[in-house]
This record gives sequence, structure tokens and C-alpha cells, in this order.
Amino acid sequence: MLHRTKTLSENISKLNLSQHFLRQHCRTKSTRRFNNAKDEDEDYHRVRRKTENQEAQIYLLKSRGQHLLMNPRVLNSIVQKSNILPTDTVLEIGPGTGNLTLKLLEVAEKVFCQDALRTEFPKFDLMVANIPYGISSPLVAKLVFGKNSYRGGTLLLQKEFARRLLANPGDSEFNRLAVNVRLVADVEFVMNVSKKDFLPCPKVDSSVVKIHPKAEIPEVDYEEWCAFTRTCFTKKNKTLGAIFKQKRMLLELMKLQEIKGDEVNNTIYSDYHVNDTEDEDGLSNEDNANFSSDVGMDLNLFREKVIDILRSGGFEDKRPSKLSHEELLNLLSLFNRARLHFHGQVKPTNRKDAELASAFGPL
Repeated sequence: MLHRTKTLSENISKLNLSQHFLRQHCRTKSTRRFNNAKDEDEDYHRVRRKTENQEAQIYLLKSRGQHLLMNPRVLNSIVQKSNILPTDTVLEIGPGTGNLTLKLLEVAEKVFCQDALRTEFPKFDLMVANIPYGISSPLVAKLVFGKNSYRGGTLLLQKEFARRLLANPGDSEFNRLAVNVRLVADVEFVMNVSKKDFLPCPKVDSSVVKIHPKAEIPEVDYEEWCAFTRTCFTKKNKTLGAIFKQKRMLLELMKLQEIKGDEVNNTIYSDYHVNDTEDEDGLSNEDNANFSSDVGMDLNLFREKVIDILRSGGFEDKRPSKLSHEELLNLLSLFNRARLHFHGQVKPTNRKDAELASAFGPL
């Protein structure tokens, strides 16, 4: 944790590296040279030991998303757009060499710099982050669905990721990420950032967005909601009727009802196994042969029940990619009122079962 004091500024002044110094002393490690994670870790720690010598070179590992934001205009804009108060505690993710950290210390009371995913967040008012592209999704999820209350976050993200986060129903980029995040938070576009403003230069441009928690959040079980949206958005451009008619999907739903202790649909389908050769419904020919007539009858009844739910709300011919939050919440409510749930712990029998079971898991 860093405080805004003269002594501390002197202690961390060595972090204030000029662009000329960085361009002269930074070297980029190509991802191709780090095929082995152990080799990369050993090299990373070796470089850290050398930093005690001021003449040591600074190695930036592209495989870890280490791209330093160098443009002072962009750095100043991020701080200004964050609306930081003198009494605020700021959580910074991805501090790098401290280019942004020092500017945050000029306006905030405290600045925390820490690992984004391995530790619990401390109490903070605002998050300001230049996020490594590889952890964008889990970090955003941890921010908006985490236990900490916060006033907002200013995040520098990969441009394509930001577009997905900002997408609306009907947009080609509209996806489960936007649906889940914007259930509990509002996302605002701030500005685009050129890849030329980074050292080393990444392959893509970036965007800055602001995230604010919503004043009113729908009363919904988040794990149930995330499992539901994962199920719907596995094939977001298909109709819901087509999605929920798949045999594999229906069988997984039936298993979940058993796990949830449903009194109506508690049949055990232990004869179901997934093989490599599948029919158009996502079920193998061998599996079809193994079904008893009773199980087949139960499956047909279950399919009719699911389709009746979709029809009752006028959802059978609608596509997930075009549904608003209100419509999705309404559909989930219809399923739950009919005692059908999406969150549970299915034990897959093989890889393909595991892939499908993940559609019912949390975010």
C-alpha cells in the first residue's frame, strides 16, 4: 500500500523511468522462447534479482501481457476520467514500472498495487487498471460480482474485449459477458488507445471503459443466473426452441433436477454415456440404442415441459443474442417457477460430457 507522502515519493522515485530509459533498457521476451512455463518462471525470477543493479535490463514478457503504457496524455486522461477524490483509496492492477501509480498518488489518499486474482481485494473506493489481456474476463467478474463494495472502476482493456463488454442486444458482439456484467453494473466507453502508446507495442489497440455498480440490482441468484446464461449463449444465434430440444442439453438438465432434489423430475439416468459418433441432436447412435423405453418416454415428457415453458412466455422462436435483461430474467423466472434449475454439480463421464456440463456452471 502506498501513501501520498513526500518520503514515500522519494522512496519510489526510482520507479519514475523516462521513456528514453525504457526504450534503451527494456527487452522483450518472445512468447516462442517460453514454451515451458517453468523456464519462463525461472527467467522471470532471475530478472527480478538483477533489478537491484540499476544497470540491469528490464525484461518484459509478452506471454504475461506486459505492455507498459507510455503516453503521458493517456495516463493523465485515465486519472482525470476516474474522478478520484482526495480521500479515496485506489486499487491499481498491473502497475508495471509505476507510470500510472505515481499519477494516482498525486490525487488519491492511498494506492494499493497487488496481484489481481491470487489474493482477496482490500477495501477500496475505485479500481484503476491496465489489465493484461489474458485476465480481463476473470478480473471484471471478480470486480462486479465480488464481495467488496466500490464506487467505480476505470479499466484499460483490449479493444475487442471492450466492444463485447459494451455490446447491446442485437449487436453482433452481444454475448454472455455483456449479459452477466451489465446485470449488476453499467459500462461506459471513455476512449480508444493506440497500440503505439505501449512499450513493447502489442498487436491490437485498446480501449478505456468505466464500470459503475447499479443502484438497483435484480433479485436473482447469481450462480443460477450465470449457469442459465451460459446455457442459452452456447448457441446464441439459434432459437431457444432449437437449443432446448437437443437431447444432450435435455439430459443434463434432467440430471441437474435430480441433484437439486426436484420431487417431480428425480429419475436417475445412469445408462447415459457420451461417445464420439453423435447424431444431429448431440447424442450418439449407441446412446440411442441404450435408452430404455421408460427413459425415452421420460425424455419426451421433459422436452414437452421445457417447450411449454418457452411457449408460455413467447420465447420458443426468439434468439438469446436479441433478448434484453428483462426478457432473460422473465424466462429464468418461468423455468424456476416450473421447478427447473440450471445450477448444480454434474459429474461428467468423459471429456465431451465435461464440456457440456460446463455450460451449466457458474461464471
